Amino acid sequence: MALIRKLQGIEPRIGDDCFLAETAVVVGKVTIGAECSVWYNAVIRGDVNTITIGDRCNIQDNVCIHVTGGTGPTVIGNDVSVGHNAVVHGCTICDGALIGMNSTVLDGTVIGRGAIVAAGALVLQNTHIGDHEIWGGIPAKFIKMTREGQAEEFARHYLECKEWYKE
Repeated sequence: MALIRKLQGIEPRIGDDCFLAETAVVVGKVTIGAECSVWYNAVIRGDVNTITIGDRCNIQDNVCIHVTGGTGPTVIGNDVSVGHNAVVHGCTICDGALIGMNSTVLDGTVIGRGAIVAAGALVLQNTHIGDHEIWGGIPAKFIKMTREGQAEEFARHYLECKEWYKE
């Protein structure tokens, strides 16, 4: 069972039909929607502001999701994939987006619907990535547009994977 910890009297809310790996950590002002998966060693720490994760999202191994006090929450839409070792901090990620492995998304950033942040990218503060755009590099810059459904297919794959682990 994952470590789900109340902080300052606020307990995380977890939606129906979710898989949280035994070593995942969810603390404080966190809401996770239905049919999500939070994988091994992922940390979702809502201590100084709120974290909201929509339905059918996958938060992969070693991801860190945190917030910034005074500047804004972290909001993640539906059908979002956050790849292994990514850091997501005080930003907004819209429906169907993909955050690549080992990438960092900083405060005030907005990632558009179906957009992709490439593996290893550093998205600087207050960056706006448009719908269905692919950004990569350090610092991240626009590369090209996605093909239809490119980012969203990762979320569908993880819906299958989580079922294997619920047995």
